[in-house]
Amino acid sequence: MPKRMLETAQKELKRGARGAGEQARRGAGNACASARVLMLSILASALMGVAGWAFLAALDMATTTREAHVWLFALLPFVNVATAWLYRNHGLRAQRGNNLVIDSTITGTPIHVRMAPLTFLCSTATHLAGGSAGREGAAVQMGGTIASNVASLFHVEGHDRRDLMMAGISAAFGAAFGTPLAGAFFGMEMCFVGKIDYSAALYCLTGSFVGNAVSRAMGSHFVFQSIARVPAMDARTLAIVIAAAVVFGLAARLFTLCIRTVKRLYARIFTNYLAAAATGGIVLAVLFLCLGMAPYAGLSEWMVGAAFRGETTLADPVAKLAMTALTVGAGLQGGEVTPLFGIGASLGGWIGQVTMGDPSLVAALGMVGVFGAALNVPITTIMLGIDMFGAQAAGYFVIVGFVSYLVAGHAAVYPAQRIVTPKRRGLKDDATLTVEGALERHRRELEELMDE
Repeated sequence: MPKRMLETAQKELKRGARGAGEQARRGAGNACASARVLMLSILASALMGVAGWAFLAALDMATTTREAHVWLFALLPFVNVATAWLYRNHGLRAQRGNNLVIDSTITGTPIHVRMAPLTFLCSTATHLAGGSAGREGAAVQMGGTIASNVASLFHVEGHDRRDLMMAGISAAFGAAFGTPLAGAFFGMEMCFVGKIDYSAALYCLTGSFVGNAVSRAMGSHFVFQSIARVPAMDARTLAIVIAAAVVFGLAARLFTLCIRTVKRLYARIFTNYLAAAATGGIVLAVLFLCLGMAPYAGLSEWMVGAAFRGETTLADPVAKLAMTALTVGAGLQGGEVTPLFGIGASLGGWIGQVTMGDPSLVAALGMVGVFGAALNVPITTIMLGIDMFGAQAAGYFVIVGFVSYLVAGHAAVYPAQRIVTPKRRGLKDDATLTVEGALERHRRELEELMDE
């Protein structure tokens, strides 16, 4: 072999060896970084599991106390005024709730530690006084706060911090609802419309299962209904399920519209935020105490069982939707998911009883379908159905999850969600906007059309 060729070969061998060494070092560094994020995800999720158990226990005590003392509904104006004052004067940016968690996940902005106890206390007070709210909102805010502060404590930044935040969100969902598969995907889906961040899959899956396991070990108890019979997927059944999915998507759309309308109405009528809070609380107290709306207070978990037994009417989801919109729109703290479960299950139970003579399947589909459409999380919807009811009806969960998601459009409970892939061709201009930005664009376009 000529000397020049030999030298060239030796250089190539040395270059290859250096490249392989550099690649090995880079791989080892990435593995160490991933292991560190995984361990911190486990830490944050375990803390969230404890917080989730404590929050669920507090809600149980608040609900039991309120049901034993109906006069507590009269505290709604005072609770709402105190909540508004606390968040305005001491909440920093906590008033943005889950939208702050979304922004923090995407942008890396830290969340102050006070958000967790503030949402814990104010959400518990809402349920003690009878506000029609859920538990997911507070849980996710606590999970996001814990993850954000763990990230700050251990100097986690950039993409690693984003993964840790998503793990905290997943842990919160798993701990609050006892649904680890759904919780895993919720963390990957919550921040976006039309995107799942699979790069965080390991951390979200770990976080959800750890949060759920710790919450259950501490004493949290979750009861799920069962589907009496899953029919064959024939033409008639498919037609009923698809039609029901359209209704669920429209119900989700109406839910978010009503909340936005109530918020705008109070902002337009009152210049003083405390006067708005007091009025919102008085309206709710009158409805609960004087107009027979007490069954729709708090979590109203009775609605799900009644729906599966075929004991709900169309009036039940309408009443629960109205009371939740008035509660959340007035500024009382809590979440939207548990009310969405009740609205969807009762609506689905009524549809199932009328069309199939068996309410349980459509009640289950409504329970997960309205939830998924309102939060823009179709894969979570499917996994939630499997978590709660088993895989036998998985095909129907898929149909309802995606049909209701598309029907709901870009309306959503979380205005800060980023639209990555628009839901249909007519919404393509919403790409890269937030949900709030997209809705504002649609509003301006409608006003321009009406002016022409």
